[in-house]
Amino acid sequence: MSLYPWQHESWQQLQSYVVQKRVPQALLINGTLGIGKQRLAEQFAYALLCEKPLLDGLSCGQCSSCLLIKAQTHPDFMVIEPEEDSKTKKPKTSIGIDQIRMLMGKLSLKPQFDRYRVIMIQPADALNNAAANAFLKYLEEPTERTVLVLVTHRMNKLPATIKSRCQKFTLPLPDKSLILPWLEKRLAGINAEIVLNLAQGAPLLAMQYASDSHLEQRRDCFNTWLSVAAQQSHPVIVAEQWLKLPETTLLFWLNSWVIDIMRYRYQLAPKNLYHIDFKLPLSELAQRINVIKLYDFYDLLLKSRGRLETPINKQALWEEILIAWALLNRE
Repeated sequence: MSLYPWQHESWQQLQSYVVQKRVPQALLINGTLGIGKQRLAEQFAYALLCEKPLLDGLSCGQCSSCLLIKAQTHPDFMVIEPEEDSKTKKPKTSIGIDQIRMLMGKLSLKPQFDRYRVIMIQPADALNNAAANAFLKYLEEPTERTVLVLVTHRMNKLPATIKSRCQKFTLPLPDKSLILPWLEKRLAGINAEIVLNLAQGAPLLAMQYASDSHLEQRRDCFNTWLSVAAQQSHPVIVAEQWLKLPETTLLFWLNSWVIDIMRYRYQLAPKNLYHIDFKLPLSELAQRINVIKLYDFYDLLLKSRGRLETPINKQALWEEILIAWALLNRE
């Protein structure tokens, strides 16, 4: 697979490492979820292993190394990622120490080909504490012609000791002018701008939202949110229903609805709206809600973001938010 249209500038920066013969032994590629970090990392790995790279530095796809990569049998290319759970048949949430020990055993041997050996760890933040400590020992004494490529969208979850020993490469959020034409070709009958706004500018996440029940869930939640405001639905009952939804996604919807209300209140022609398809109900809310109390409600949502990462009773959290929203609309 080739690069995404918005990755060419980042690719040129990676290629400069190769041209200048300064390929880092440990490269940490980070950036927002859903912008194609893994594909860029894979293309970089393939190019390092390729025997006859193209003029733009990408792998040729035809040499013996490229054919081995396609067959997933290249001895100098390994991908470390959470293994499948034997019971649930789903990927585990972490990379364990046994995987790192197996990797260390292979890295103690020399690369079998004359070019680089490349190890990809995806996502790097999935390393558990024991695995991270074992991996750190290797980072302190890396072996010859070995390049480690770590990929993450959660830099804050990586130990500082690992981050400090890697060359950091941050992928920027793609320009909207590059993404929208690409999305529009792939999303028949779906407003590309809406899903891109919901994905906060991440094109691959936008594609996922367009292909699953995300848009339908969002509309259902929004209608329920309006019914709580109109005193037609009980906050406690709705909170119980919301327990089945993805927590961070739901909280983002709530935050973005409030932000759009504020924009309708203060801007004659609001720009950069998250939910342009909810224009009428959001603009009506903007005209009648007490703005000062709306800011207090927004503060509650912001505090709730951090509380979601604690062992808090989730239903109690949604109840608190929905009761506050119901009270705000009684004013």
